[in-house]
Amino acid sequence: MDLNLHPDINLLIVDDNVENLYLLKSFLKHEGLNIFTTNYPKNAFQICIDNDISIALIDVHMPEMDGFELLELLKTNPLTGHIMVVLMTGYSVGSEYVVKGLSKGAVDYLFKPLDLYVTLAKVNSLRTLVNHQREIERKNKELESYQEELFKAMEQTEKSKIVKENFLANMSHEIRTPLNAVIGLTHLLKDTALSEDQQEMVKLMEISSQSLRGIVNDILESAKMDAGKIEIVRSKINIVNLVNDICSLTSPLASEKGLELICKVDADVPPLIMVDSLRLNQILMNLINNAIKFTESGSVSLHLKLLNKKNDNALLEFVVKDTGIGIPKSSKDKIFTRFEQIEDKTWQKFGGTGLGLSIVKRLVELKGGTLKVDSKVGAGSTFTFTNWYALADGIKETDKIQNHLADLPKFDNDLILLAEDNAASQFLIVNMLKEWNIKVDVAVNGWEAFQKLKNNNYDLILMDVHMPVMNGNEATKKIRKEMVDARKDIPILSFSASVIQREKDEAKNAGSDDFIEKPFEPITLHHKIRNMIDKRKAVSL
Repeated sequence: MDLNLHPDINLLIVDDNVENLYLLKSFLKHEGLNIFTTNYPKNAFQICIDNDISIALIDVHMPEMDGFELLELLKTNPLTGHIMVVLMTGYSVGSEYVVKGLSKGAVDYLFKPLDLYVTLAKVNSLRTLVNHQREIERKNKELESYQEELFKAMEQTEKSKIVKENFLANMSHEIRTPLNAVIGLTHLLKDTALSEDQQEMVKLMEISSQSLRGIVNDILESAKMDAGKIEIVRSKINIVNLVNDICSLTSPLASEKGLELICKVDADVPPLIMVDSLRLNQILMNLINNAIKFTESGSVSLHLKLLNKKNDNALLEFVVKDTGIGIPKSSKDKIFTRFEQIEDKTWQKFGGTGLGLSIVKRLVELKGGTLKVDSKVGAGSTFTFTNWYALADGIKETDKIQNHLADLPKFDNDLILLAEDNAASQFLIVNMLKEWNIKVDVAVNGWEAFQKLKNNNYDLILMDVHMPVMNGNEATKKIRKEMVDARKDIPILSFSASVIQREKDEAKNAGSDDFIEKPFEPITLHHKIRNMIDKRKAVSL
């Protein structure tokens, strides 16, 4: 990360030795870093308030107020609690003093006599971390603003399906693009050197971002249903693997609340069936997340049973049970109504959009299934979803996708052209591709992508649909029509944050080979790139 691309960072050095202050300030002097010094520790707190200090180097042994006292003062005040404090002390200090400083909130130690190059390296590392945190905070503020706009606009356009569909296309792109950047930046931040407190903050940011993604997806899914854009597409799937994957994804959320998540599939359940796995995944994820949300202690369970079997069809039952707060009898119907919430203080403290269960009910009905709920206040709830499925016995299962980025194989220095105008998305995708041993060239619009392809041999193009000057679909058409030799047939993977099916169709009609939605999982992007590049190489042999 280029530190000079970000606003200045303010650093404070506190040491009763004036010579040390002069030496450190002179050596650490760097563009983008404003350095403040004081040899009076009692003045340090006010300096931090007046100058928005982000990093502080504090000597432990000082008169009037020692470094531990100053550290505690800073960390217990909400105006200065964010400051990253590094304590400076002598080699002779005992381990109990080191533990004492870290337990009070220090992020690191520097031992005297100071190695100036080590000191500089630590300061630069903290500057990088501060810039990462600022970027994530900025993106989260953007997301909050976009979410506010989304709710207001949805209320205004409720009466017009045509207006709503256009709004959906635009807003989904505008919201999901920065959301994709936040989730991706969190992935990158986790791979940097962090203290225990910072790891916990990144973990909370990741959970919050995923939660926000769920809310955005629910809103967009509800609008798609209103517009009649939902289609049920069945394919061969291993239902046992699907259930296990859903449990793996929801397990961290249950663990975070201290709940036991129990998943069980009866032995007589036929593993291979024809099912719309995307919609079934939405139903089960919403039911489990809802159960976890309204359960404060105990357990949540998912149980898959075979109820009946006729010829080549099976009646399956999915039971999601919790030990949560329960639902009042008078409110059972209300929980499936959009934007409605039970008028009870016990329920209202959990918040939410009131969309999740309404989406579940509508999807179940689209799939031809039935959904019922049994509940008792204070004793928990049981949601039961049943549906008939065609069997697909004897179909060869495809290999499961790797679940961890570390398991993904590296590429062979393949060269990819990324056409993307959003700076945050550029940063995220470029760093992700470099991790996979892929070389990247960047274009900021479709016209520039076309010109770069004229003069370079790329293995693949990642093409954003929404760009200025010339959008991704226009550039794809121009490549397919005007480019010569092998460049004309280069694999093109289009991507967009919009969830409108029309955009996918337009990209395909323009000549794209595949499409991926933002925010995408890194694993999904990796596999799409791998499949397209391998296919191109196989054809050229």
